Formats: sequence, structure tokens, C-alpha cells
Amino acid sequence: MKAFAHSVFHWLHANLLALLLLATVLAVLSPGAGQAIRHVSLGTVHWGQDSLMVSLPLLMLSFLLFNAGLGIKVAEIKALLARPLPIAAGLLANILLPVAFILLVFLLMRGWHNPDEWGNLLAGLALIAAMPIAGSSTAWAQNLNGDLALSLGMVLFSTLLSPVTTPWVLRGLSLIASGDYQEDLQELSLHGSSIFLILGVIVPSVLGILVHWLVGENRVKRVLPYLKLLNIPDLLLLSYSNASVSLPQAFAHFDPDFLLVTGLVTVSLCLAAFSCGWLLARLLKLPQPERASLVFGLGMNNNGTGLVLSSMALSDHPLVMLPIIFYNLTQQFVAGMIDKLMSRKPQSP
Repeated sequence: MKAFAHSVFHWLHANLLALLLLATVLAVLSPGAGQAIRHVSLGTVHWGQDSLMVSLPLLMLSFLLFNAGLGIKVAEIKALLARPLPIAAGLLANILLPVAFILLVFLLMRGWHNPDEWGNLLAGLALIAAMPIAGSSTAWAQNLNGDLALSLGMVLFSTLLSPVTTPWVLRGLSLIASGDYQEDLQELSLHGSSIFLILGVIVPSVLGILVHWLVGENRVKRVLPYLKLLNIPDLLLLSYSNASVSLPQAFAHFDPDFLLVTGLVTVSLCLAAFSCGWLLARLLKLPQPERASLVFGLGMNNNGTGLVLSSMALSDHPLVMLPIIFYNLTQQFVAGMIDKLMSRKPQSP
């Protein structure tokens, strides 16, 4: 049974990009089920002045993050703290690069003919920039024998810092937005993002780490293959549900210039993020394992969180999810290309 689970997981992982594209196409052709998933709620949690609806997409995201935490060993975190420079540089670049890129896009698009299109694009980019590093970056780094402690550490610490960094980024980028989009980003930075990140991201991640520590390595090894097998269907269903909200509207009101500029900007941001990881590793003269971890860590954002958050807090602007969906697909494709390139010829330090 365990061997079968491994085989199925490797097949799903090897075909993840194709399956994500299939889920995206299905969201356009048959969005009904995906939209229905978004309306399934198990109640509301109140925290001070903030409240959070416990929706099915939120639970699906929490399951992914719990599994990511379950794979982290406390000993690996301790080893990482002994050499903080690479992770500190990576975390700083993860915040500053997207913000600088968005400011450049703002300067280039100041005269864009449609303020609503610019508002959707800016809000989507802001959510990409504000999200922590994706847990899936560890899998790509592991494929190249990367430094797993560095990779896991970047995911963990960027997630733990997100209740502070996410509101800062959203509040800062709201200053270049206008109208309803500015109000939504400011409201999200003040109320909504913190409780979402604490209860929906940090709690399941830390809970996974605690469960690993309590039950022990041997028990975790026995169940982890089956949980990892469930990760990909969960991710695909979550992607389908999120895409079913924005993509049908995008194609129903087909606007070639908006789709083109959204694609160009998000692809450029993704390539810039991966390139920043490579350049930073070169500047720090890091060996190949740490270089791989930095490249994937800076290139891949937790856009599952961004999609869920945007669908909950910016439901009146469903096209905000379009840049996030584009980035999510692009980062998986670029990661696959980098994996092939770095596998063929190891880079010198």
C-alpha cells in the first residue's frame, strides 16, 4: 500500500503543471462546482474586532500547511539558526523585491487607459507580494539536493513573520492605489489579514511541527506518504475553486489588452524573483545546495493563501485573483525549467 501511494504521488507530482492547467480549463468550462465550494461555511470565528469565516477553502489550505509543518524537524530549525545570514538575506529579499517591482510597474502604467483594470492588477500583485514563501518550494529544492533546512526555514519564518509583514506590504502598496481598491487594501491590512494568517496559516503550520515532535519521527514517516498523496488533489481542487470565480468573468468580458498586460507583468515578476534568488546566492558565494534553496524560496510564493484571502476579502473584485492565478501557474512552470537546467549542469559556487 505504501509503495502504491509513493507511485501515485510521484506520478501526480510529475504531472502537476498539466493537472493545474486542466483544473484551470475546467474552471472556465464548468465553474459551478468550484463556485459552490466557496460558499460552504462551518461558522465564523471572532478575534477582537476581526472575524473570520471558516470556509471549506480555508480548511483545504490549512490541511496543506499542516502537512508542510508535519514534515519539518525541530533539529533542522536549530541547525539553521546557527548560520542566519542566508535565511535573513532571503527573507529580506522576499519582501523588498516584489514591492520594488510593483512600484516600477506603477511608474510604467500611470497612464493606463482603464483605472479598473489597473486596480485589479495592482491589488492582485499586492497580495502576491504580501504572501509568505510557498511550502512547495521545499519539494523543488529537495529534488536538486538543496539545503532542506534553509528551504524549510525560509518557509517557516516567512510564515511566522507574515502577520506583521503582510499588513505592512498591503498598507504600503495601498498608497499607490485609488478608489475602492485603495480602501479594500487598507481595510485588509487593518482587519482581516492578521486573523486569517494567524488562524489559517500559522496555527496549522505550527500544529504540524508540534505533532511531529510529539508523535516522533517513526510514526510521522508511516503516515506522511498518505498525507502527501492527499496534498495534490487538495491543491488542485483549491486551484479549481479559486479559478472558477475569476476566470469565467475574465473570458465572459474578454479584454485582450488586460489579459496580455496581466500575463506579461506577472511572468516578469516571477522571473525577477527566481533571478534574485540566483543573484543573491552568487553574491553570498553560497554552495550549490543553499543556492537551490534560495532560488526556489524567492521564486515561489504561497499563492494558495493569497487566492483564499482575495476571494474572502475582495469578493466584489473577482478579477483580482487573475494575476495570482497567472503567477501560481508561472512559478510551477519556471520551477520545472530550473529543475531541469540545474540538474544537467551543477553551478559552481
